[in-house]
Amino acid sequence: MSKKTDVEVRGSRKHMIRIGICGYGNLGKGVESEIKKHSDMELVAIFTRRKPVESVQIKSKVPVVHIDSAIEWKDKIDVMILCGGSAKDLPVQGPKLAKIFNTIDSFDTHAKIPDYFKAVDDSAKSGNNVSIISVGWDPGMFSLLRLYMNSISPNGKTYTFWGKGVSQGHSDAIRGIKGVENAIQYTIPVDEAMEMVRNGENPELTTREKHTRLCYVVASNEADEDRIEKEIKEMPNYFADYDTTVYFVSQYELQTKHSKLMHGGNVIHMGKTGDGNNHVIEFSLKLDSNPEFTASVLLVYARAAYKLSAKGENGARTVFDIPPILLSELNAEEVVKNLL
Repeated sequence: MSKKTDVEVRGSRKHMIRIGICGYGNLGKGVESEIKKHSDMELVAIFTRRKPVESVQIKSKVPVVHIDSAIEWKDKIDVMILCGGSAKDLPVQGPKLAKIFNTIDSFDTHAKIPDYFKAVDDSAKSGNNVSIISVGWDPGMFSLLRLYMNSISPNGKTYTFWGKGVSQGHSDAIRGIKGVENAIQYTIPVDEAMEMVRNGENPELTTREKHTRLCYVVASNEADEDRIEKEIKEMPNYFADYDTTVYFVSQYELQTKHSKLMHGGNVIHMGKTGDGNNHVIEFSLKLDSNPEFTASVLLVYARAAYKLSAKGENGARTVFDIPPILLSELNAEEVVKNLL
């Protein structure tokens, strides 16, 4: 492996972690933007499926490389951050690239995570790499909160609400439908359901009773809009279990009225101790930019993957497996002093 560049950080010598970005949509652009905030990281290259590669216009002064040439960068990149969609990109790219690089991804199809983990784990072990999957705020940060809450209060009940906000994964899934040129999907929590939870009613809520989904779709001129709407509403793991509304709009309307990629959500746990003492644990996020925040989470887990790989570990991991201290640029003494 080629020699890494040393930088002086807070009086100690640290290696620059060489980052590659695979996929240059909203999430890839977010990683490109946020990497500048980490003094121990440098962007090395951006990888794309597009042909010609020259059509990809980036802000950084790094090479843009076709993904088929990724193997040529094996010794030039410490961690590859996979920014493709969970519907079609990551199921192929995750296992394939885990054989070559340490990887981080935000695979978010919850029902398919166990199978995806197994596929990536086999590949990462064969390549002697570390791959941390399903990193972001949900799955990711919210997953950790659910674990903490259920461990501390095992007799309680946990509820997760998303939105109102733009789901990158669901929007990407719609864009994969034939005849769809662009799309944005909003996940909207049902207010009545959230109030029932906060009031301590411990309701039994179905998926449909917790959220609705609102889709704005730009269809090509020759596309069958009835078919597209039917495919969206019947899509398993994404829309089939929800009340979903689809609006067909122009590209201009989508850009002018639905360009902000905000999101957020709440994890609420209702538990009891002693002779009926009630406890409500709630964690919430309100994000102006879903891709930039998700990118920030991906980057700190890239640091953790690099550290684990440097220790000789390999295989797939989730956020549950990563000691929080590995996420920080600070050393152990600084973390204890400043954050404990």
